[in-house]
Amino acid sequence: MGQRKLKVVVTRKLPEAVETRMRELFDATLNIDDQPMNAEAIIAAMRQADVLVPTVSDRIDARMLAQAGPDFRLIANFGAGVDNIDVRTAIERGITVTNTPGVLTEDTADMTMALILAVPRRVIDGVKVVEADQFVGWSPTWMLGRRIWGKRLGIIGMGRIGQAVARRAKAFGLQIHYHNRKPVSPVIEQGLEATYWDSLDQMLARMDIISVNCPHTPATYHLLSARRLALLKPHAYIVNTSRGEVIDEAALARMLDKGQIAGAGLDVFEHEPAINPKLKRLANVVLLPHMGSATMEGRIDMGEKVIVNIKTFADGHKPPDRVIPAML
Repeated sequence: MGQRKLKVVVTRKLPEAVETRMRELFDATLNIDDQPMNAEAIIAAMRQADVLVPTVSDRIDARMLAQAGPDFRLIANFGAGVDNIDVRTAIERGITVTNTPGVLTEDTADMTMALILAVPRRVIDGVKVVEADQFVGWSPTWMLGRRIWGKRLGIIGMGRIGQAVARRAKAFGLQIHYHNRKPVSPVIEQGLEATYWDSLDQMLARMDIISVNCPHTPATYHLLSARRLALLKPHAYIVNTSRGEVIDEAALARMLDKGQIAGAGLDVFEHEPAINPKLKRLANVVLLPHMGSATMEGRIDMGEKVIVNIKTFADGHKPPDRVIPAML
């Protein structure tokens, strides 16, 4: 008789190819209707499953983990970030946590670059004019934005995504600056012609565009506080494709409304899926529905990583993308 298949519960609908493979390898319960599972539904899943495959929108805290069943041993997160999971409590309870790093780097960097272009060049404003049938012909002083070439870009978080953003931005003629916990290697720094700033405050005060590419951790919550946002030049733009909690969203909305910051491109929000109503009313803001990593290729790559992590765990080995507290 063959080995029992692990019972796996998937909290959201995944690409068909990923779901099919999961059904082949595991005793997988899929979310065909793609309806978000509430806390009680997730607790019920952890009581009867060996493995849970949540997404970044599923919050799993200590209270929920305390109610997991005796066979529950793995949280295979469908996402690179794990700020939605109380990782330390999970590990203390003997539950392994994995994620899907690396596969979304290029997709997220593409979207970051798109926002860096869209906000200063007023791309969305132009789309709205055409859609409203208000385009009456070219004029020398109409729809003026700001040039990208030659501007200073300050990247907060120079990991995989930050470096991918820097490579794209350098090709567009932007001068690369960055703040990180520590400098990147001299080879990377020289290749990007990047300037490292140990002081985030000093970098913010000198940049034309800021790109947020650091993860959300307790240390980065409101890293861009009202005080730090006030350091930005009035002509500066800010782009965030990381996590909404890194920015004090209320303070950002106030400053954008008052013209203290020129504009913003946001793909993530502090209280997702809720968006600050003030941001929605502002003409100098481009808002996207957390779609920075939303490519079919990226989602399939994520699913394949989840499957490898579960399969490796089932075979009695340490999953390749195991998350440990020191990494957070």
